[in-house]
Amino acid sequence: MKNSNMNSYQNPLVERYASDEISYIFSPHFKFMTWRKLWVALAEAQKELGLDISESAISAMKATISDINFETAEQYEKDLKHDVMSHIKAWGDQLPEKARKIIHLGATSAFVTDNTELIQMKTGLKILLSRLNELLLTLRKLALENKSVPMLGFTHFQIAQPVTLGKRISLWLYEFYMDTKQILQLHNDLKIQGVKGTTGTMASFFTLFNDFEKPFILDNLVAKKMGFERTFPLTGQTYTRKSDYEIICALSGIGQSSSKFATDIRLLQHRGEVFEPFGSKQVGSSAMPYKRNPMKCERIVSLSRLLFSKPAEIADITANQWFERTLDDSALRRIIIPEAFLAADAILLLCLTVAKGLDIQYKIIQKNLKQSMPFLISEELIAKAFALGMSRQDAHQIIRDSFFLSKETGKDLFELLKQNSILKSIIESSDSLLNPSNYIGLAPIQVEKFIADELDPFLDTIKDFATIKSKEILI
Repeated sequence: MKNSNMNSYQNPLVERYASDEISYIFSPHFKFMTWRKLWVALAEAQKELGLDISESAISAMKATISDINFETAEQYEKDLKHDVMSHIKAWGDQLPEKARKIIHLGATSAFVTDNTELIQMKTGLKILLSRLNELLLTLRKLALENKSVPMLGFTHFQIAQPVTLGKRISLWLYEFYMDTKQILQLHNDLKIQGVKGTTGTMASFFTLFNDFEKPFILDNLVAKKMGFERTFPLTGQTYTRKSDYEIICALSGIGQSSSKFATDIRLLQHRGEVFEPFGSKQVGSSAMPYKRNPMKCERIVSLSRLLFSKPAEIADITANQWFERTLDDSALRRIIIPEAFLAADAILLLCLTVAKGLDIQYKIIQKNLKQSMPFLISEELIAKAFALGMSRQDAHQIIRDSFFLSKETGKDLFELLKQNSILKSIIESSDSLLNPSNYIGLAPIQVEKFIADELDPFLDTIKDFATIKSKEILI
């Protein structure tokens, strides 16, 4: 647990689960420093387009951009009940008059609040892409290493035809690959709101410049100064909350894939086949010292449930935006957006820990498969029986009856099947009948083809995110 104030509630996402990088993005310091960066970008762009703003005023603003006087802002807000105006006044107290008078010129509150939230989300997506890239590479390696290792397959959690461990891992890999593609697309396409004014008409900037073109140029200049290629072409006072919905849905998708991954491992751990990592001094239970509970995977599932609820909340916000804006979205978005990113980050960190430390019990996998093989050869027996002249329906009925009789009486399934002469001849003449590798189909080739044809070319497109360090992620 991180150091914290023990006299007030601490959000477990920050204190226990998410990384310092993602937590910082949604911290007061990052938020209000970004407000100041936006005000500087606005002033610079206005100066470049001809407004009477001195270079020394901008230099004074830049000099104090990260030196945020929080206590002063809090004092102002007690009277003003308005966070943006409070920070304008607090920053103004740190600046000379020539700089103070140009803060927020022509802008409305959404200029700093909405643009900052979009910057936070884009930065958060960068961090998540770096996590996903590492997870894809980890699972890719595991899938290839185990592409030909036979293990029991399950449908309805009942034993079914064998698969391979690598194929099962590749199913997890494929879902995370789908998530990563979506996150990358959202990151690349995300726009900033820009400078649109109180109702989105740019009226205040038209008044400042008395020019039809300069407000649009200003809009693009500010965007580029803040690291964005494009702005929303149309907004009210706020940008459409459908953009938030798309992002939160993608984060929910990470939760879905992660929960599936963790649940499968929990089930495999119950069977003794695959375990999540367990420290040499780790305690599984305070009462039962022998227990090795899948605590990390359980935590992944638990945190994923938090993500599953977020799209519905954002959908309600999106559907209830009145005309150019209403403020009943503000309080909930302050909670939903950070929590969604913090949860997604925490989940991916856990997935990475589990994937990198998977404890694969190959002997148990082999033992479990061997014990179940007599029940898994039905398709092979039916096909061979048909080739020898038995009808498919008769073969199916005999195998079915023998299977249930074996279950009920404990009698050997093969001995029951041998009571039919055709099935007896097949069993006694086939040395390879119980070889699991004969029943895994094209699983190894499927793994290889997916990785070669789809995953590897995609990994090449996100390789830049593999080298991102925390200090580079944070603008």
